[in-house]
Formats: sequence, structure tokens, C-alpha cells
Amino acid sequence: MIDLHTHSLHSDGTQSPGELMAEAASVGIDVLGLTDHDTVAGYDEAIAAVPETGVSLVRGIEMSARHEHRSVHLLGYLFDPAEGIGEHCVRLRAERADRLYRMVEAMDADGLLTWGEVLDVAGQDATLGRPHVADALQARGVVASRDEAFATLLSARSPYYRPYRAPDLREAVNLVHDAGGVAIWAHPRAVARGGAHSWESIIYGLDLGIDGLEVDHRDNPPEDRRVLADIVTERQLIRTGASDYHGSGKLNRLGEHTTSPEMFEKIAYKASMEVINP
Repeated sequence: MIDLHTHSLHSDGTQSPGELMAEAASVGIDVLGLTDHDTVAGYDEAIAAVPETGVSLVRGIEMSARHEHRSVHLLGYLFDPAEGIGEHCVRLRAERADRLYRMVEAMDADGLLTWGEVLDVAGQDATLGRPHVADALQARGVVASRDEAFATLLSARSPYYRPYRAPDLREAVNLVHDAGGVAIWAHPRAVARGGAHSWESIIYGLDLGIDGLEVDHRDNPPEDRRVLADIVTERQLIRTGASDYHGSGKLNRLGEHTTSPEMFEKIAYKASMEVINP
């Protein structure tokens, strides 16, 4: 089984990279992609876990980008982090932290949450994001779940919402390619989370040179997966599937969707960095 989209506690997952690799081995995953949000901080620990777990590691990232004033999540695989993306991560981590501080500052004024509570939930070295605020709200009892937090206090319609500056989609694609990586548009029709992009936007992204689409993902409705698969086939691109696993932070389960060996080989062949094998 090949699961190319997972998160550790270095972004908004709940497990260390080593724990994530161990769980992947326990459920029969052969190849795991570590794709934390806007950070590569988990690589060393995940690499160290490869011999013991027997799970091959694909080093990746889930990059935040913008297109038409909307957030796009771009998966980058097997790139050299020293080639531009490392600097991008440092800048965007600061942007995200400042944005969240402003959101929580507004919540604090209404007696809902403090910044200290968010930091307690996030832990050290995490790339701060709204899921950490959601978890802090849940811990305080303001909401019952992450889903409720995102549907209410953390939604773009909330008075507490604050935007942040992410690179536009073209810049993000170029960052991945210039570093020798492969770029895949993550969950492009995520209707369940209110993140479904228009078909015109998806075609625009592919025209920019995005290498493929994450077709098989729980947030893409089945009927949309069929259309996405047809687009990938017509354009001879890469079709991926993955769990988008976050540990206990979401219902997603490791290996619930996977990538075929043939498509995985396309990624490995196209990229400049190697897969870490046992």
C-alpha cells in the first residue's frame, strides 16, 4: 500500500514522525509520504525510522498557495528542500503564526480563548494552523470537535477569521519544480470541507504545469473523482490517492485511499531526490 499524504505533529497531526512511521507499518503501509503543512522539520526523524519499520519514505510537503483569493493546497514530493522551499517554509510559518495570533487575539477579547492555550495544544516546533486553534477551542469546551470549529468560529465567514499572505499558485508550482520536485494538487474538489475549486481553476493549475491530481481522497465526491480521473488520463498526468491522515485529529485512516505502484513510479522517476528505502 502506498499512502502519499500524511501529517505529523510538526504541522497539525498528533503523532511524531517516528510514531507515524510505526503506525504505518502496523497497518500494512509499504510506502508513506510525509507531507506536513509548510515545513520539512519531520524529515530526519522519519528517515531514522525507515530501517526499524521497514516502511519506505517519500519526503514531501503540503504547501499553502492562493488562486483567485482562495486557498490551494499543493503537495510537493521528493524535492531538494535547500532549493528555495526551505526559505519559503520559514517565511510562511511566520505569516501563519501572525495570522493565528490576530485571530486568537480577537477571540480572547470575547473571552473565548487565549494564545497560551493554543501554544499548549500545538506543542513545540509545530507549523501553527487553524487546527491547533480548533483543538484549543475543543479543549476549553467552546466547540465539540474540529469540524464544528471550522464550520463556525474558524470559517472564512467568521468575524474572527483573518487572511494571510501565501504565494500564488504559479509561484508555488515553480518553487516545487525549481527544487526538482513533483507537484500534485491536493483534494481539488473537497466539497465536504467547502474547499471545492472550480473546474476552470483546476485546468488553469494544470496548464501551469502541475504534474497531477489527488483524485482518490475522501473529500472529493465520487462523481467528481470520475471527472478528475478522466482529466488525468486525457492529459497523461499522475493520479494519486491518499488518506490525508492526521492521527487522532481527524477521522481519516491510514491507507483508506492509496496510490497505484505505476503512478508512484512516475513520481519517483520524475523527481530529483530519492525515495528512502529500508
